[in-house]
Amino acid sequence: MKIKSLFSVATIMLTALSLASCNNRKFHVDGEITNAKDSTLYFENMSLNGPVVVDSVKLGEDGSFSFSEKAPEAPDFYRLRIAGQIINVSIDSTETVNIKAAYPRMASKYEVTGSVNCCKIKTLALMQQGLQKQIDDIIKSPTLGVEAVEANIAQTLETYKNKVKLNYIFKEPMKAYAYFALFQTVIIGNQQTLIFNPRNNREDNKVYAAVATSWDTYYPKAERGLNLHNIALQGMKDARILQAEQQQAQIDASKVKVSGIIDIALRDNRGNLRRLSDLTGKVVMLDFHVFAGENSTKRIMMLRDLYNKYHAQGFEIYQVSIDPDEHFWKTQTAALPWISVHDDAGTDSQVLSQYNVQRIPTFFLIGKDNSVKMRDVQVKDIDAAIKSLL
Repeated sequence: MKIKSLFSVATIMLTALSLASCNNRKFHVDGEITNAKDSTLYFENMSLNGPVVVDSVKLGEDGSFSFSEKAPEAPDFYRLRIAGQIINVSIDSTETVNIKAAYPRMASKYEVTGSVNCCKIKTLALMQQGLQKQIDDIIKSPTLGVEAVEANIAQTLETYKNKVKLNYIFKEPMKAYAYFALFQTVIIGNQQTLIFNPRNNREDNKVYAAVATSWDTYYPKAERGLNLHNIALQGMKDARILQAEQQQAQIDASKVKVSGIIDIALRDNRGNLRRLSDLTGKVVMLDFHVFAGENSTKRIMMLRDLYNKYHAQGFEIYQVSIDPDEHFWKTQTAALPWISVHDDAGTDSQVLSQYNVQRIPTFFLIGKDNSVKMRDVQVKDIDAAIKSLL
């Protein structure tokens, strides 16, 4: 009996020690970031609700740092940040990730060891930076028109996505770097947008679904896996809605002038029907706007300045509001000197589809011949662009 009792006690103690060991499992992220003395290095968890500061340290002369946290049950994501310079890190278990970099270019030039996933994420981050440069170069090209810019950007994005899908996502969809690739973004016209967008692209949505299914197998009930499923399901729904809207929004040939412009005929804040095509002979800014938007007042002040400077020379603004509250729009535009019209369809507007408006605000510059000359993503200096058309 005594031997059995001792054996039972020993078993219980071993079990307790094992559980304690599991509860104390930790991962470590350490290294050096030089040229950053007295800078604060933040270690942040990239939660589904955004970055959360986990720890921080004021760097010394040698730039050494060391962070340690409880190991996650499923892959999780963190980042090291000094001001706007960011290094992304994925954590699978109790690994130790070592990072060496030099400020202020730590985001593009750093060394990482101890994690294959982190090495892959570094490669993806550098690829994304290269993609952003390609897009910026296309936008800045003086030889490309509006349609050519859009076509070149679309092709560049498609080439990038095919490469990432083949070599990273579909190759090992259960890996943290595959998940990371889904949420990479680029900036087009001052607007940050997902490279893989499940909300308006069926093929992109299939990529999300593939990773979600794989995470279900390897990390059942993981919060990120469940989130991927929700995104994929919502994307399927949105894609069906978008397809239906596009079928209903086929361009009416009678609205297309010989110059190529798609006419718009909407009522202004006084109830008068105003046609975009009636402004032939003027340089026009076609502006899509939401007055209830956060930065509306600042933008209106900018437009008023442009209008005051160039209206006497033949410049006009044709502003399309998609505000849901028509009364609010009327009160906001009562004192504006330019043409302000309202589209009752709001974000479901056929005009938005016809002009391929992906974000609000967006503007186009139209020449005196009533043809589109450039859109906002191509305009580096708005004053110079307007003067060149007057």
